[in-house]
Amino acid sequence: MKLNRFYNAKQFYNQVKDYLISQEAQHCLLLGISDTLVHNPERYQPNPYLASVEVAEQVVAVAIMTHPYKLVLSCLDLGAVEIFAKDLYTQSLQVPGVSGQTSSVIAFAKTWENLTGQTYQLGMQMRIHELQAVQPIVRANGYLRNAKEDDRALLLQWNQDFELEVFGERMTNAQYIDNHIKQNTIYIWQDEVSVSFVCCAGSTPNGKRLGPVYTPKEYRKKGYATTCVADLSQKFLDMGCKFCFLFTDLANPVSNHIYRKIGYLPVTDCCEYKFIS
Repeated sequence: MKLNRFYNAKQFYNQVKDYLISQEAQHCLLLGISDTLVHNPERYQPNPYLASVEVAEQVVAVAIMTHPYKLVLSCLDLGAVEIFAKDLYTQSLQVPGVSGQTSSVIAFAKTWENLTGQTYQLGMQMRIHELQAVQPIVRANGYLRNAKEDDRALLLQWNQDFELEVFGERMTNAQYIDNHIKQNTIYIWQDEVSVSFVCCAGSTPNGKRLGPVYTPKEYRKKGYATTCVADLSQKFLDMGCKFCFLFTDLANPVSNHIYRKIGYLPVTDCCEYKFIS
């Protein structure tokens, strides 16, 4: 097995793209991050960790880490786990956690603990879903619109509320919302007032990944998020996308049921672990 490190996002993407597309749904996060690093690098801090492992000149594993986020692993040959872990350890890189398909993530967490002595703690357990056609639903009142600069303060508050509710901590800063507004990748459901929002989190060669999706508590149980996601998914299909993808929290069966009604079907389970010093 051969490790390749990349310092140019475009070269990295060109090298690993075919491998990632071979399982586009499973790799939608890695594809989206790669696409963003190439086309909108300002969304991330400089000097991301970009690496692949090859066997007989064929890519068999991919890893990306953009500070301050967790390491993201592909559906990899488990033999590549130790190679990535040793490379990160040798460079004394701080790894806050790891995310990916469950078997790969657990293997990396154990390897990292053996190398560093850092213990690990389970974070979110998630499921990747794929949609190819939007199913008929009972629609909520209102309409989908692009967010504008005037929505910035509201979206900053909603995004903070979402992160505290789901992750228990702030994960992003104001620049995250500013970038989405600037690039027209954040949408609001409007029913006289703004009641819900959804982002286009990333692009793959044949699709779009949606998320986060958030409705404040006072507007829940009215179908806003369901209709919002359904309409945005249809919008992307109408634009020529073959697929839409999203992640759900396995601890929230309501959201899993809602997205199934829209037409999102489960593909694979994944999880994340946090490393504790």
